[in-house]
Amino acid sequence: MTTNPAGTAGPTSGKDRVQKFGRFLSAMVMPNIGAFIAWGLITALFIPTGWLPNEQLGKLVGPMITYLLPLLIAYTGGRIVADHRGGVLGAIAAMGVIVGTDIPMFIGAMIMGPLGGWVIKQFDRNVQHRIAPGFEMLVNNFSAGIIGMLLAILGFFAVGPVVELFSKAVASGVQFLVNVHLLPLVSLLIEPGKILFLNNAINHGILTPLGTAQAQETGKSIYFLLEANPGPGLGLLLAYWVFAKGSIRSSAPGAAIIHFLGGIHEVYFPYVLMRPILLLGVIAGGMSGVATLVALNGGLVSASSPGSIFAILALTPRGGYFANIAAVVVAAAVSFLVSAVFLRGASYTEDDLASAQADSRANKGGPAVGAPALASAGPAIGEGGAVRKVVFACDAGMGSSAMGATGFRKKVQAAGLPIEVTNTAIDAIPADADIVVTQQNLTSRARAKAPQARHVSIDNFIGNPIYDRMVTELQASAQATQVPAPAVSAQTAPVHTAHTLHAAPGVSAATALAGAGTMGTSAAVPQGKGDVLRRENIVLGLGSVARDQAVVRAGEQLVKSGYVSSDYVPAMLEREKVVSTYIGNGIAIPHGVGAAKAAIKTSGIVVNQYPDGVDFDGERAYLVIGIAGAGDEHLQILSRIADALEDEATVMRLARTRDADEIYRTFTS
Repeated sequence: MTTNPAGTAGPTSGKDRVQKFGRFLSAMVMPNIGAFIAWGLITALFIPTGWLPNEQLGKLVGPMITYLLPLLIAYTGGRIVADHRGGVLGAIAAMGVIVGTDIPMFIGAMIMGPLGGWVIKQFDRNVQHRIAPGFEMLVNNFSAGIIGMLLAILGFFAVGPVVELFSKAVASGVQFLVNVHLLPLVSLLIEPGKILFLNNAINHGILTPLGTAQAQETGKSIYFLLEANPGPGLGLLLAYWVFAKGSIRSSAPGAAIIHFLGGIHEVYFPYVLMRPILLLGVIAGGMSGVATLVALNGGLVSASSPGSIFAILALTPRGGYFANIAAVVVAAAVSFLVSAVFLRGASYTEDDLASAQADSRANKGGPAVGAPALASAGPAIGEGGAVRKVVFACDAGMGSSAMGATGFRKKVQAAGLPIEVTNTAIDAIPADADIVVTQQNLTSRARAKAPQARHVSIDNFIGNPIYDRMVTELQASAQATQVPAPAVSAQTAPVHTAHTLHAAPGVSAATALAGAGTMGTSAAVPQGKGDVLRRENIVLGLGSVARDQAVVRAGEQLVKSGYVSSDYVPAMLEREKVVSTYIGNGIAIPHGVGAAKAAIKTSGIVVNQYPDGVDFDGERAYLVIGIAGAGDEHLQILSRIADALEDEATVMRLARTRDADEIYRTFTS
């Protein structure tokens, strides 16, 4: 299998910039859709006009929309820009616009969240390298506090009032369209925008904030159904099934099921691009659906994501089922009839669909027609260590990646491979992903988010023949690992580099820990495992600190225990600047390399437990294991540690235990 290296960036078109901005907006909202749905369900159930009116539980509605939802958006926006620290600053900054206005501040949160992340990122970039050792925590905490305070004040007095005026102006404009019966015209923008893959940006970046504000006042909002209505796409696909000719006709029913029941609207976009005049069909369907909603006073209590008929029914308020179902049916019927006019007698083949899918990828910012699925040859996916988790990733983590993961999971299960297959958004790729599968135009972003993984770049998530090749290579790799490897003595073991210790792509945490055993090559007095790891060198319940402080603490413990000289500690910090020693699964193994081996007196290991974690370049380490390796006497303990820490449940248990003996027994028995 091949991996797609980051290519040279070409000129950025206006469409690319709009799509990038739209993806950023939706990326702040979509990870928090569950919170929106929770708020919507509470609203539908417990407000006075709900299904189960309850005065006490109804009190949840106001605080959730005023504080919880905007703060989640702001935190997510700040975290996208500058990880957890940026998220915290974004949330602080957003409190200014929340408190300083009288309306739900979703748009204000979308401004202040990324702004807070950007400001603290610039501060850290210009100041961090000038902080004297030992003052990192002081500077980091007070800088965040001071900058956060200033941003909150800025939001309160400047940004909040401006956003409030803008929000009221937009709401007035939309209300004007409703009053003059012109709201259906928004489909002239929404339906073509969806084909250009601006659907998530339109729905979650614009309509969701407007709809949530309206739903707070009226208990529902029509805005939630302007883009999410599956009727236009359903009518188009049914028209293909009934009136089109050729082999493409048989593909339409399956696409219709995925679109209507699964809520994955992207599947019908290529069908429009095969015959662009069909855009008139989905526009007509969208307009008729909106007109029906206006006439019958339809709407949802919260954002519907994905746009499945099941999600729409679940979020329909009491008394609103007729209006919403009618809007879907009317939209589908009109789209079907208009599309039928242009499809009668038309003949299409699978090649036509493939070409249209390529055009669709180009609209999304992907490769041009005819571009190869994999850009260059590379190592097989089964090489470089055992594969335990394969992650499919896309912008939102709910649509195309979910479909790809579903298909590949079945192939893996049929092959009897013990591999977990999941899907997620690009910005939420887990640290323990062994292989990450993305579309070509997203691979560079996935690499930046999950540099520890092997990356497979594809052109299409659905029915890709590459999946069979992946399974074949994974089977071959699994069979190969069952063959006992020849024993390698400590004297002939190769010296591992710093990159090996970082769990390079394809290298598991166990491999990285085992590699740490050969950091030094100097001779040492033979030791027992009790001398390498002592009970007194296991420290529990430490409060969260900055990464460098955690590294220094581990180094000072190694010095105090007589394992290394004081020169080893600066070398550990330098090592951390080169590449993080976080190896996944909540574990970091700070150590020195290169010239630092001269500072090692004898092999030793120290274990520091941080129940709330330490931020290692965006990853949370709960066990920080300082290592100094002079010879081979500590390899047995490292091997035991590696075995134990491969199990995430074990890591979490050890990260919370109050018994140092439990950690000692786990690592030495």
